[in-house]
Parts: sequence; C-alpha cells; structure tokens
Amino acid sequence: MSMSLQSRAIVLSIASFFAFAGLWQLLLPAGTGSAADMDPAYAALMGATAKGASAMPGPLEVGKQIWEHVLNPFYDAGPNDKGIGIQLGYSILRVLVGFGFAVVVAIPLGFLIGMSPLFYKALDPFIQIMKPVSPLAWMPLALYTIKDSIISSVFVIFICSVWPMLTNTAFGVASVRKEWLNVAKTLEVGHLRTAFRVILPAAAPTIMTGMRISVGIAWLVIVAAEMLVGGTGIGYFVWNEWNNLSITNVIAAIFFIGLIGMVLDLMLSYLARLVTYTE
Repeated sequence: MSMSLQSRAIVLSIASFFAFAGLWQLLLPAGTGSAADMDPAYAALMGATAKGASAMPGPLEVGKQIWEHVLNPFYDAGPNDKGIGIQLGYSILRVLVGFGFAVVVAIPLGFLIGMSPLFYKALDPFIQIMKPVSPLAWMPLALYTIKDSIISSVFVIFICSVWPMLTNTAFGVASVRKEWLNVAKTLEVGHLRTAFRVILPAAAPTIMTGMRISVGIAWLVIVAAEMLVGGTGIGYFVWNEWNNLSITNVIAAIFFIGLIGMVLDLMLSYLARLVTYTE
C-alpha cells in the first residue's frame, strides 16, 4: 500500500531530524585534555571544557534542557533568573503592542495612498527612504528621545512593522479591479461604504500578506532589541545565558524563538485564509 504525500512528508521530516541530531552528536569533539595544569578554581569554573571537551552541548543535553524549561516555565528567582515562559511572555507582549500600533497607522495610511495618486506621489519618496533603514538604527534615537528602554523597544517593533503593511495595503487598494469600483459608482454607493464593502474585502488578502511579513520581521527584531535594552525578554535571556557561557540555554532559547515565530505566522496564515476569495 502506497503512503500518502502527507505521510511520506512526516516520515522524511522525522528522518531528517534524527539525521541532523546524529550528525550533530558525531561532530562534537571528545574530551582529551587535562585540567591538571590549570588553577583548580579556574578548572572548576570551566567544568568539562577544562578537560578538553567542547563547550557545545549534544542534542540529548539540549533536549533535556528544553524539557526542563517546559516543565517549569514561569518560575521567578530574581531579575536575572526567570522562567522561559516569563521571558517569552514579555517579548510577545512587546511585539503585539508595537505591531498593533503599526496596524492602526499603516492600514488607514495605506488606504489613503492606494486610493489617491496625489498622496502616492507625495509620500512615496519618504517611504522609499525610510523603508530600508534598519530598525535597530532607530534604537539610539528612541532611547535618547523616549528615555525608556521598554517603550523604545516597542517603538522599534512599530517602526519595523509599519512599512510592509503600508506598502502592501497601498498596493492591494490600488489593484482593486476598476470594474468593481465603476459598478459601485454606477449604483451611487457612498465613498465610505465603497471603502468598506468593496475595496477592503478585495484588498484584504494583500493586506494580510503585509501583516504576515511585518510580524515575522517584528519577532526577528525584538530579540536584537532586547539584547540592547536588557531587563527582560527572550533576547535578554539569550544575552544573559551567553554571558553565563551556557550554550545549552542559548540553543534552547533559539528553539523557543523559532517555535513562537512559527506559531505567530500560522495564526496570521489562518486569518489570511479566512479573507482569501476566488473569483
């Protein structure tokens, strides 16, 4: 009996994972050195690496660490020792707030630009100049003007989220079929009703594509922003664990960052399917 495409894909994914884990384990160097010549205190601090072992953990060690984080994600043992659930919660909250402000600004402005050739020509040079600027380039200016590291990180999320949504909304609105607009004009439908009943449903798939791109960029940027501002968040967690030389926790954090990014993308993908239509 032949397997379905979905079943074969699952088998291939599992096989790829075990192949990757096996290769990872094989490439780890074995410990061959000696800690006899080292200062005892320094050797104790370095642990297994003092004996020549690699600081890079194996897949089983990382899996065990991830499982420990899953079992107790919300513990709070002080400013520099919080559970992975708390750190991710802070990061997700900042992304959602910055992303929400970007939605409020980008979609109405994109509508205006898409519906008006005058506004498009007037604002396009500013958009083209601002769009390529790295979001983190705004961080020093935000810290100087806002004087609050948390709000500055939210501002960086806002500024990186706004451009994909703005340009996609403007493109989607400008691409609405002229026949549909002419029918609305023939039926003497008001401008506001045309915007909500004709243009918005027609442009919704393109707008959702812009939102998916924006939330992906926002989740990428929050890690770097939190490394700079410190305090809490998954970016700060990664930086703190690097300072503690805990590569195991760094890899575990990378796993959780990827997992949350995938969940955010799947949520917007589901919303995009709800507004997708076929002619």
